Amino acid sequence: MRTTSNPVFRNLPKQEGGYASFGSTAAGAGQMTQQFGQPQYTQAEPYTTGPAPRAMTIDDVVTKTGITLGVLSVTAIVSYILVNQNVDLAAPFVIAGGLIGLVLVMIASFGNKMDNPAIVLAYAAAEGVFLGALSFLMTFQISGVSAETLIVQAVLGTFGVFFGMLVVYKTGAIRVTPRLTRMIVGALIGVVVLSLGNLIASFFIDGGLGLRDGGGLAIIFSLVCIGIAAFSFLLDFDAADQLIRAQAPEKAAWGVALGLTVTLVWLYVEILRLLSYFNND
Repeated sequence: MRTTSNPVFRNLPKQEGGYASFGSTAAGAGQMTQQFGQPQYTQAEPYTTGPAPRAMTIDDVVTKTGITLGVLSVTAIVSYILVNQNVDLAAPFVIAGGLIGLVLVMIASFGNKMDNPAIVLAYAAAEGVFLGALSFLMTFQISGVSAETLIVQAVLGTFGVFFGMLVVYKTGAIRVTPRLTRMIVGALIGVVVLSLGNLIASFFIDGGLGLRDGGGLAIIFSLVCIGIAAFSFLLDFDAADQLIRAQAPEKAAWGVALGLTVTLVWLYVEILRLLSYFNND
């Protein structure tokens, strides 16, 4: 039974034989609509109060993800401009945007609200405020290259990795297996533990464990994080594919958009951090 490193995707419907082993289209739609809070509709219930919800398609995923990233991009640009005009706004924007975004992801993941467009778009707006301010803080002191150049490079790198992993997934060059899933989830847990350890150590030791100080170890750690984030896309794509095959209702695409955005944000931050290391004197 496969799972995913992204908590947003973990509430997929499961059967004893694994994901989405549905006997019929109507049966699949019934289980998925029950999961997402809609009236259950199956062939065993011929008399219903309304039509079954439209099944999710890849077009729905693309559209919802595009809208979510659009909101994130606009708020990130506004946040960057405001912080560029008043540096004192940087810290409040990073803290408030990051915390609000984290809370909204937790609500969506553990409160079964992944398909709520208001929560998804609110997360995108909060994360945009966070990214705009963080991008400024990570690049404004670098000499020899403009902050905007580094940010554009990080954005291009992020989407380059995204589309590259999409090609890898679609061509089957790397198959999502239970073993691969366990490896990625285990690596993700390791990165989180090391990051928390570095943060705690930084309170007592200058530079902490050296994972974020720009040195050789920090560069290696960022490369590892980028690699894990890239492979996490494979799990995200597979989870989204399972939803489509299971005939999930159309609004479930908002949950897919949220999950992909979470991974994209993490990947962008790590790429920008790595670029800042290489360009810092």
